[in-house]
Amino acid sequence: QVQLVESGGGLVQAGGSLRLSCTTSGRTFSSRAMGWFRQAPGKEREFVAAINWRSEGRTYYADSVKGRFTISRSVARTTVYLQMNSLEPEDTAVYYCAAAAMAYATGLRDFGSWGQGTQVTVSS
Repeated sequence: QVQLVESGGGLVQAGGSLRLSCTTSGRTFSSRAMGWFRQAPGKEREFVAAINWRSEGRTYYADSVKGRFTISRSVARTTVYLQMNSLEPEDTAVYYCAAAAMAYATGLRDFGSWGQGTQVTVSS
């Protein structure tokens, strides 16, 4: 099992930036992709971004965050980041980090390990 711990959430004004971090531990060698999801009150959890954990480091984004958010990983591949720029009130949600055993993973069911989430609130 992979353990995931998110950090970096908080309150920011519209147009501002935040960087989320997700630190991994445990059976990290079993993960081939890492992703970020978010869940707003009363809404379903939705895909935000994902990165291939292996050498190619391919990235994938939801249309709603393309050009504003960037997913990346540390050189040691123990941490995954989500840089969020030009934040909008619609980005307010709990953000979750997740790990998948497959290299290409963007669906909720592709990810088997989840963090506890970190709250991001964007004020207008």
